Amino acid sequence: MATSTIAAAGTGTGPRSSGRSALGSARRRRQGLVAWGFALPFVAVFAVFMLVPIVGSFAMSFTDFTARDIGTPFAVDFVGLQQFFTLFGDSRFLTSLGVTGIFVVIGIPVTMIVALALALALNSGRGRLVSFFRVGFYAPVVTSIVAISVVWRYILQPDGLLNSALATIGIDGPNWLNDPAFALPSLIMMAVWRNVGTLMVIFLAGLQAVPVDVNEAATMDGASAWRRLISVTLPLLRPTLLLGAVLISVGYLQFFEEAFVMTKGGPLDSTLSVAFYTYQQFGFGEYGLASAASYVLFLVIALISLLQFRLLRSKD
Repeated sequence: MATSTIAAAGTGTGPRSSGRSALGSARRRRQGLVAWGFALPFVAVFAVFMLVPIVGSFAMSFTDFTARDIGTPFAVDFVGLQQFFTLFGDSRFLTSLGVTGIFVVIGIPVTMIVALALALALNSGRGRLVSFFRVGFYAPVVTSIVAISVVWRYILQPDGLLNSALATIGIDGPNWLNDPAFALPSLIMMAVWRNVGTLMVIFLAGLQAVPVDVNEAATMDGASAWRRLISVTLPLLRPTLLLGAVLISVGYLQFFEEAFVMTKGGPLDSTLSVAFYTYQQFGFGEYGLASAASYVLFLVIALISLLQFRLLRSKD
């Protein structure tokens, strides 16, 4: 008997060990309950305002749900993929895909190149003016879109600041926001100006994390500034470039505010984005069609993000 007690004590399987295990289990349960208690408000808010609308809109995209069905939501008909077929048979939706594609294909590279150039300039600069320029370039990011739109409307109107500047060198400027050939480029220019500060800050943080000794070694080997940028800095910035590309792509694929405030999707649907088209369908009461359009946009965002991960992820 004594031998078995000693053995149990030595192996930690005796009564005291069982008691400690039970106390530990009870403590972990209490900690789990406390953790869930703190997380429950967020879970409830997320479920009510995010999860339920997401699931509901996904379900609506397979129905003929309209504004007339709000009072009887369970009486709608299941139409399968018909809403998606309707979308791709609508010339305005195809136009919105094209407009969004042009906005992304031009806007993302220009924004990233300008942001990287600014980040390189600020990273190599010294003195108090560097902090001033950092704040100045980032200011449009935190400025209200309404205030920005008022300023840019004044700049781009026929007798505005830009055309006045062009007139001084003998160029007759176009009607930027009311000409189908110039309306979308004007919004791209505005979007680049507004969003370049975000990428500049991200790229600047990445540049400051590049080891100084790596660049010094490349300099000692005779590498020029351009060669150091291409062969040393940019490869080390791949994760930062990926983050910036994904963030700006998600924003540009959903561009809405610029078109809504500045052009209302016109002229002649030349600035009609997918997000603006979806907004219009909700306004028309075509909730099923609008939900389908939003999930087409979601799929495009997911595919482009996946492509960027494959192209820009680290080779390690």
